[in-house]
Amino acid sequence: MDFFGRVKKASLVGAFFVFGGWVFPALALCPLSDGASTALVQQVIDGDTLRLADGRRVRLIGINAPELGHRGRPAEPFAEAARERLQQSVKGNADRVMLLPGSQARDRYGRTLAHAYDARGRNWEAQLLAEGLGYLVAVAPNVSLVDCQLQAEHEARADGRGLWRRPAWKSPEQLRGGGFALVRAAVRRVERNRGGLWIELDGPLVLHVEPHLLGQFDLAALQRLPGRRIEARGWVVDRARRGGTASGQVRWMLPLTHPVMLEVLP
Repeated sequence: MDFFGRVKKASLVGAFFVFGGWVFPALALCPLSDGASTALVQQVIDGDTLRLADGRRVRLIGINAPELGHRGRPAEPFAEAARERLQQSVKGNADRVMLLPGSQARDRYGRTLAHAYDARGRNWEAQLLAEGLGYLVAVAPNVSLVDCQLQAEHEARADGRGLWRRPAWKSPEQLRGGGFALVRAAVRRVERNRGGLWIELDGPLVLHVEPHLLGQFDLAALQRLPGRRIEARGWVVDRARRGGTASGQVRWMLPLTHPVMLEVLP
């Protein structure tokens, strides 16, 4: 169970589905709820993004797939596998997708934010997470399926599937640029002020919880973090490129958008 208790224990009752040779309980695959609509898929852009025939780009909620190669950079491990797996799901559903929109319907890039399902009500993000073809991400307010998505990822981690065969953990000292990262480090200090809550790590990285998100977190537990080792995930920001850093500030900042983006290690 995650440190902040986001995963609810429940009896695994009901049908079991088989995906790519793996067997997972239905509970872990985020059952479809009301409000979904069907759309025709024109292209699978990568492991977490679709282009629809009506021109919309859809970013799947709750998963960050490895980046494909671009601008001279090689593809990240399992990036091609994630795209191919999503392509298989689309083709197996007659090039259609059932989309369940998030509470926040679009991101800052204008992409539609939605959960994706096939005609049998099977969730594609949970499928990818359970096969180790992406990392769970939770960005409020689109967190309605975070518990079952986290359970799907735990399935992959426990068995060392896909990305979890050799997890790409980094220390703060290994950060070389902005973008998604999975970081492990010890906590040095925790401070709360008008700007939110700041978790200083050993090394040039600070975790940040914005004021409007503090209500989602167990603040007493966060205050007890100094001296503990943690694993954090999210999109690292280069503060030096955003106008510079003040005296004493470290270069890298990782905003925490939900409690599941932080875990305390044993």
